[in-house]
Amino acid sequence: MGRGPSKLFESGIVEALERSGANVRVTEALLPDDGFASEISSAFALQAIVADRVAKSKRDGSLPIVLSGNCNTAVGTVAGLTSASGSSPSVCWLDAHADMNTPETTTSGFLDGMAVSMVAGRCWTSMTSKVPGFTPVDESRIVMIGVRDVDARERKNLDGVRLIPPVFSQRDLDFLDSSAGSLYLHVDLDVFDVSEGLANSYAIAGGMTRDSFMRLAKSVRKDGRLGAAALTAYDPVFDHDNRIARLAIDIAVALVTGAGLS
Repeated sequence: MGRGPSKLFESGIVEALERSGANVRVTEALLPDDGFASEISSAFALQAIVADRVAKSKRDGSLPIVLSGNCNTAVGTVAGLTSASGSSPSVCWLDAHADMNTPETTTSGFLDGMAVSMVAGRCWTSMTSKVPGFTPVDESRIVMIGVRDVDARERKNLDGVRLIPPVFSQRDLDFLDSSAGSLYLHVDLDVFDVSEGLANSYAIAGGMTRDSFMRLAKSVRKDGRLGAAALTAYDPVFDHDNRIARLAIDIAVALVTGAGLS
């Protein structure tokens, strides 16, 4: 999935945004090549870099779109939004998976499976506290859409968040009118049904359609509260026909300029 952002650039995401009228600046969040670093420390160091980039983008009056191989960069994005505005954002999490595990509930040890738990302050608190600007987001301000693959022990961690199915009504989106502050929209591309394409090896049936996402995007844009978005977890190896790449590009264009939204 780490190859996903490069593939989106090769597929023309910048050019598509520019054609739609956006002024695009690209910046990379890369760790310095200065020797060995553990997986955990590397992840949080990257989150700190993402936080810095997002905060600078917001202060410049731009809309940050984070392209990431993994989901735990959400900590950095939330931290950057908080630094720039002085208050933590609400979170709309689109994903086939809840990413609400903790070190005590995970059976895989996959750090990405703890991304929302970190955002909510449930785990890794000593590490997230080192990410400049980060403060946990109250779980009442986290909404998950399209989650359908939840670990057994993870399920009990979902009591405090709102769950919306992949097929939703406009009434389900009323939270956008009532949620406080700016909004972070996290799009793990395996939220989409496999009929839309295969985003990665974790993609499963029963997901969101392109049309339903575009309805959500229209609601997200209408009041100007979108603070940042992320496109994550795209593995080009599984996207044989480039459909997910094209979908991801259309998502970015729709969120930034509204193009393609009826």
